[in-house]
Amino acid sequence: PPVRPSARPPSPEFSMRPRTSRPAVALLLGAGLLLTACSSGEPPVSAGAKPLSDPAEVPAAQLAYPLDPYRTTDEQIHSLEKAQDLLTVECMKRFGFTYRPPVRPAPRPRGTSSRYGVTDEATVARYGYARPGGPAPAPDKLPGDSLPPAERLVLTGPPLRTGPGGRLVPPPRTLEESRRTDSGRTVNGQKVPVGGCGREGHLALFAEKKDPVDLLYVFGMESEASIRARETPKVVEAVGAWSACMAEKGYRVTDPVSPQKALGLESEAEFGTARAIAAAKQDVACKKRTELVALWYEAEVGFQNELMERHAETLKQVKAELDERVKKAASVNGNG
Repeated sequence: PPVRPSARPPSPEFSMRPRTSRPAVALLLGAGLLLTACSSGEPPVSAGAKPLSDPAEVPAAQLAYPLDPYRTTDEQIHSLEKAQDLLTVECMKRFGFTYRPPVRPAPRPRGTSSRYGVTDEATVARYGYARPGGPAPAPDKLPGDSLPPAERLVLTGPPLRTGPGGRLVPPPRTLEESRRTDSGRTVNGQKVPVGGCGREGHLALFAEKKDPVDLLYVFGMESEASIRARETPKVVEAVGAWSACMAEKGYRVTDPVSPQKALGLESEAEFGTARAIAAAKQDVACKKRTELVALWYEAEVGFQNELMERHAETLKQVKAELDERVKKAASVNGNG
């Protein structure tokens, strides 16, 4: 079901409701059915099997992937978030409110280490399975939680209406459509946008006149490539070898990405203990002995290339839309 517009405006990468009704988690788990009906197996030779990086020379967090140019960088995300906040502030001004957006936490660097679990000897020797820098910050209160009712209404909009059968009517998908849609509420003589100024700020940046490609599209392609790579015979064999290597030290685990629970590490507070560090060191050593990361990465690159060939036209649109919104964000922020 659609997300109620009073929820926190999501980050730019995932703030549009996907074209598919599946939530992000379902998209990740079922990605193999989303973009192609091909069965798992080795990627075809035509996929361009040569990896972009050498896992023997490059840390896992620095591996390059074919789909990287279609993802937003941390710098771009920061610019997009800032622009969306400014557009929301401008919308609130129309209603006579001086809105101050909550401070967004600094983005965590997005590496690929967690793609294959722990992979760096120096990092696990210090942190084990814990996140360097501590656990992820807890979410702030929802925007508008402490605002007066009228101001909160303008920021988040009224609840979505229900249609036949009691189903929620989805909000407009473009700014142009939003301006033609009556939310049924006014404040200070102005019509409140459907979804409030928070959604208007998003649409002004991401979907002004036309419905863009699903912002989860590339994420879905990456997820499918990773899942299919994990199922290839070479990677399955490497995972089995990694598991056997771990068993040599008494660790009975089968999941190289998230073995913590099987290791008896039930909470993040235990991920950095001496016991966790010892297991994580063996984890990294076994991945190197079995070449698990190199094999998985090579297969993943092959599947990404295959998917890119299959969906080349859509990816052109993805890149054009990304460039356009980054340029617009720079202009809103006074940098363009």
